[in-house]
Amino acid sequence: MMDLPIIGYIDNTNVFTLFYGLSNWIMNVIAWLLNWLFQVPPGTNDFTNWLVSPGVVQLIDYLIVAIVVFICAFFAGLTVIWMERKLLGRFMDRRGTQVGVLGLCQNFADGIKTLLKEIIIPKDADGKLYTWAVVLIIACSAMLLGCVPWSDRFYAVNVPLALLLGLAVFSLAPLAILMGGWSSNNKYTVIGGMRGAAQLIAYEVPLLLCVVSVVVMTGSLNFNDIVNFQEANGWLIVPLIIGAFVFFVAALAEVERVPFDLPEAEAELVEGWQTEYGGFRWGLIMLCDYLRAYIASALFALLFLGGWTMPYNFLGNTFIFPELFFMLKTLLVFFFMVWVRAAMVRIRTDQILHIGWRRLLPLGVINLFVAIAFKMSGVL
Repeated sequence: MMDLPIIGYIDNTNVFTLFYGLSNWIMNVIAWLLNWLFQVPPGTNDFTNWLVSPGVVQLIDYLIVAIVVFICAFFAGLTVIWMERKLLGRFMDRRGTQVGVLGLCQNFADGIKTLLKEIIIPKDADGKLYTWAVVLIIACSAMLLGCVPWSDRFYAVNVPLALLLGLAVFSLAPLAILMGGWSSNNKYTVIGGMRGAAQLIAYEVPLLLCVVSVVVMTGSLNFNDIVNFQEANGWLIVPLIIGAFVFFVAALAEVERVPFDLPEAEAELVEGWQTEYGGFRWGLIMLCDYLRAYIASALFALLFLGGWTMPYNFLGNTFIFPELFFMLKTLLVFFFMVWVRAAMVRIRTDQILHIGWRRLLPLGVINLFVAIAFKMSGVL
């Protein structure tokens, strides 16, 4: 069998290359066991010839990366849930969750509780759409996490249009919400689904205008190029402060957080489009909601806060673990999301649409003109 390293931190590579050695080693072990079990003599027809072929090894590599992405998604969701609980406790002058050390076990206790609950599908619901709505939400959230790089040496996807790919996946959320609300065959879920779709469409336009402003400034749709531009010229939150504000507010609406959580209003819609979901399906939907909030915070850090780099070549950008620096920036943005939740109240549907179409959209257009002016002037 080939003696390949399977553990280690590899510079200037992606996640697929990082686990390729592990995939090759696994297939060599399986081939050796099958050859030994069936007493196949070494030759042209043994299991090694086709189990260790490049196509099979690459397929196993993809499966391992998919598992790693799902594990990262799971723990990222748990991290931001724990963080929000502790922060809301401090904002409300209480201690917050206390199960386990620093309350870290509360999420696992809640997960076990939802896992043990019975899964009930409404009698008159469209069973296929009812189930596939949850699958679509989970798949979109995991794909989004795979599109977000943690540094220039640790990423799963690095294509020229990575930003466009991420936004395209992000925009599938209204479809999943409509599917879940309509298929449940409940008037509250239908109203919540329609509200959610209208809200997300209203805020996607100004959000995309902010992204276009960043693309105009950097000249690329690739996350690495955008971060490298900010490393050389400074964080874009300074010249595009209007766009950063619009992006943050639109991101709050896109992930349905306070004050834009009307599609899930428990006072008038029970639980909105999620009313008929219970047990582990409800738990997965809520986990994906927090994961989308984490991804929105990560996108803000990438587009406006320089990603994993130091500001203005501080200390020569010699930070040993840029992934940790990127995570700190992401959690800082999420802290402000929690702060907004603690400080503001839910607003009405007409106010949500008014803010999106009549306030943020003009500001997004102004921000785009500012980006064009900076680009044409040659300042950046």
